[in-house]
Amino acid sequence: MFKRLITAACLALAAFASQATTLVYDSFLDDVMAGNIVKTDTFKCVLTTSAYTENRGTHTKRSDVTNEVSGTGYTAGGASTTLTVTKDTTNHRVTLTIGSQSYASSTITARKQVCYKSRGGASSADELVFVNDFGSDVTSTAGTFTVNASTIHFNTP
Repeated sequence: MFKRLITAACLALAAFASQATTLVYDSFLDDVMAGNIVKTDTFKCVLTTSAYTENRGTHTKRSDVTNEVSGTGYTAGGASTTLTVTKDTTNHRVTLTIGSQSYASSTITARKQVCYKSRGGASSADELVFVNDFGSDVTSTAGTFTVNASTIHFNTP
């Protein structure tokens, strides 16, 4: 019951900067409340093609993510990123900022970025956080592919 109340209070979500469409997976708040995700964890983001169709209700682990990109300058499993948590008592919200990512000298085409908690082993153990849909395919050809930092605001009424 407590989890549901907190989840409902926090679901005025997701003001993401510099991304076309963003979706926070339903399991994320459950994982936070259960202590499975904390701000000192290791976070990574993978890039996917447009063929990945996210499902906010049923996708909970990285093993649910399909159609990861491949190409020069990109490593399967994605790249590490920073996570900063800021508490704002004036506006009564918590802000998560996920750092930008760059893939130097890369030749890849991606449509989405999926961020997750990395446990360093099987993809079936890695908890999903969010997915950014860039709105169209983005391509780099022997250049730097950059994804800007994203910000999530968890507001309370």
